[in-house]
Amino acid sequence: MKKMAVFLKPYKMSILLVILFVFLQALSELYLPTLMSEIIDKGVVNGDISYIWRIGGVMLVVAAFGMACSIFASLHSSKTAAGFGKDVREKLFTHVESFSQKEIDQLGTASLITRTTNDVTQVQNVLINFLRILVRAPLMAIGGIFMAMTQDAKLSLIFLFTLPILAGTIVFIAKKGIPLFKAIQKKIDRLNKIVREKLIGVRVIRAFNREEQEEQRFDEANKDLTNATLRVNVIMAAMMPAMMLILNLTTVAIVWFGAIQIDYGNMEVGELMAFIQYAMQIMFSLIMVSMVFIMIPRAQVSFDRINEVLAVTPSIRSENEVGTIPEITGMIEFRNVTFHYPGAEKPALTNISFSAGPGEVTAIIGGTGSGKSTLIHLIPRFYDVTDGTILIDGKDIRDYSLDELRKKIGLVPQKSVLFSGTITDNIRYGKEDATEEEIKRAAETAQALEFINEMKHGFDTIISQGGTNVSGGQKQRISIARALVRKPEIYLFDDSFSALDFKTDARLREALKSETANASVIIVAQRISTVMDADRIIVLNEGEIAGIGTHEQLLQSCTVYQEIVSSQLSKEEIA
Repeated sequence: MKKMAVFLKPYKMSILLVILFVFLQALSELYLPTLMSEIIDKGVVNGDISYIWRIGGVMLVVAAFGMACSIFASLHSSKTAAGFGKDVREKLFTHVESFSQKEIDQLGTASLITRTTNDVTQVQNVLINFLRILVRAPLMAIGGIFMAMTQDAKLSLIFLFTLPILAGTIVFIAKKGIPLFKAIQKKIDRLNKIVREKLIGVRVIRAFNREEQEEQRFDEANKDLTNATLRVNVIMAAMMPAMMLILNLTTVAIVWFGAIQIDYGNMEVGELMAFIQYAMQIMFSLIMVSMVFIMIPRAQVSFDRINEVLAVTPSIRSENEVGTIPEITGMIEFRNVTFHYPGAEKPALTNISFSAGPGEVTAIIGGTGSGKSTLIHLIPRFYDVTDGTILIDGKDIRDYSLDELRKKIGLVPQKSVLFSGTITDNIRYGKEDATEEEIKRAAETAQALEFINEMKHGFDTIISQGGTNVSGGQKQRISIARALVRKPEIYLFDDSFSALDFKTDARLREALKSETANASVIIVAQRISTVMDADRIIVLNEGEIAGIGTHEQLLQSCTVYQEIVSSQLSKEEIA
């Protein structure tokens, strides 16, 4: 809860106003039964109509005052809770942005989405009720007991029996329900994960006629969540009938013993009615507290899950955030680099050493799972090396600011990612202040200008979420244009030409020569035709370098490369 207080600091004044208005509202509600008692005992009994009107008018003013206080209390509690939710979501989102791929893999994308949305909402809802009810309820309970004792001290002894029973019932039911709340949040995570997988992989699911199996997976997770929620609700549903039973029995006891007091002349009818109302206020205040206690366990689970994310320290951090950043020209060097994925039995890369300089094209080729994409991802520090060093311009990349390092890199990922917005927006993602001329030139170099011009709205064509309204090859070319418009010192193409036909691939590589003439270019590819003109080809096999050289050199010296070439080219083409 101390961590929650940090997010509430900006709203101190609103919280104080909530407490003030709730306090005034409680006072007005506590005063109303006393006024009603006076109307009955002095006005109704004596037939004094003017007194009834006068005190009735006072009651009306007091009630209106209490209503106004309630409105202002609700307004400020809502502002505080909404602001708190906004700040926590922003903090979570910003913190998750600093995570390396390791932390994202560890926590899971679906879980991070649930924590940023559902969990924050749970805490926010409790905060609204906490500010209003947990301030008002104690005031109403203590004030109600005091006012009831002023009406009849002996009759107040009834509370010595009923209040402990009421409190014990609340504690018993809450203890039964609390363990289930954590399970519910985990089941929501699982359901979100299944929905997310289904929506992302909808084309594959349809292609393989797996709709029924996916529906079954969803139904199982949905029923599991439903059953857990029902178990909690059944337990919590018992609370209100139990509360009302105790409340009604208390009312019966008050009327029974109050009637005896009236019969003996020790109490007036109006006082008994006021006493009953104070008893209602006391009991209902405890019931309101119990309702908050129903929500608090789940909110506590949610807040723990939020804190779990905020407590994660990113494994990849900038070591040189302040100070002069050396100019990056693009000279890349791998020195005995070894990398393990977290929890993996063997390294994905072992003892990798090579250099790639400005004006050179370095190609990486190898079989599936040989570590090509992993190698590319180490350069922008999506992961950090386990052993060895990666240097840029003679300096360890871990000594650069992450922002400065990544500003100098133009990455085209293996799986093209486009964002909702126009084509211009997606290309400008690489450089925020890119001019229309720069965007057009990048698209032309990426061989995207032709199909963009054929579209009805050209560069203003809207790209749907995930780029589902363009083809794979079009997505790749827009992704390449996004990297080109940045004009970085280092280009990383992670199998970025796989969806292009051979003719477009050749035209694109020819256009790239002039555009990337002064930059370091690393290309991961499967096609021999894509890599054979590279200045340097690195052949990977099971995470190790099997050979380094030009196309001609590797044909003579590297068995793995020879096998790859022979699988793609005929003997005449090789010759």
